[in-house]
Amino acid sequence: MSESEAFDRLRPLLFTIAYEILGSAADAEDVLQDSYLRWRDVHPDEVAHPRAYLVRVVTRQALNQLRSVRRRREDYVGTWLPEPIRTEHDASHDVVLAESVSMAMLLVLETLGPTERAVFVLSEVFGHSLVEIADMIGKTDSTVRQIAHRARQHVQARRKRYEPDAETSRAVIDQFLRAARNGDVQTLMDVLAPDVVQLSDGGGKATVAGRPVVGAERVAKYLIALAQNGMAGMDVEFGSFNALPALLVRSGGQLDSVLLIELSGDRITRLYAVRNPDKLGGAEVLRTLDRSDT
Repeated sequence: MSESEAFDRLRPLLFTIAYEILGSAADAEDVLQDSYLRWRDVHPDEVAHPRAYLVRVVTRQALNQLRSVRRRREDYVGTWLPEPIRTEHDASHDVVLAESVSMAMLLVLETLGPTERAVFVLSEVFGHSLVEIADMIGKTDSTVRQIAHRARQHVQARRKRYEPDAETSRAVIDQFLRAARNGDVQTLMDVLAPDVVQLSDGGGKATVAGRPVVGAERVAKYLIALAQNGMAGMDVEFGSFNALPALLVRSGGQLDSVLLIELSGDRITRLYAVRNPDKLGGAEVLRTLDRSDT
């Protein structure tokens, strides 16, 4: 097997690791490109276990990248949301993987420090031992054990129950979309949880709500105004992003925004609207995610 073939076979795994550490598909692709160049320059006889070697390289590159981009995110205009990635409709068959790339979990991971985030992702999502992780990030076993404990407690205190249900989701979203288009506030409120939250990311480059919109009535009125004014004449289609149901909104054939929809039962609990054009350039690339090496 050639170096290129070996790397391509592991690409879904390596991309998934980099994306979960970074929350950005563009940054994850940069990490994979840098990692491939390092891999290409290594003599095959020097690498006994390609998977372990590449996971270590990608992890270290992603950590370096995260430390750099976090400083930029502190100056971000408005609400920062992870870059959405298009996933297969059956991506939720692996519940652990689906939850780990959900917007809710990625936002929780964003509250961790870079090393804590990497340790949590590698141990809790990809199943690496703390000894393996210590070698990957260049720290002692005892230090990684402490980091893992802190990260796990932090995430557990903030994570929400993940409830994938494609059949219920589609029916609820159909009702949601019809009510928004028809200006039916009450019907729209019927599918929104009382404490629903709408988060919007324009990055200072697209018009969005400046702050989170909270509560069924406020969110319903906001969405109806958006549907009847800002989205008038736009085309809407269903999709799957980050293992969540989503709506793609196009204007003149160009992708204007992606609205990811999080549900609990038959109620919508969170809406994540991404309009920053910098985060939509590669949004329609179908991503294959993986936690294994096969």
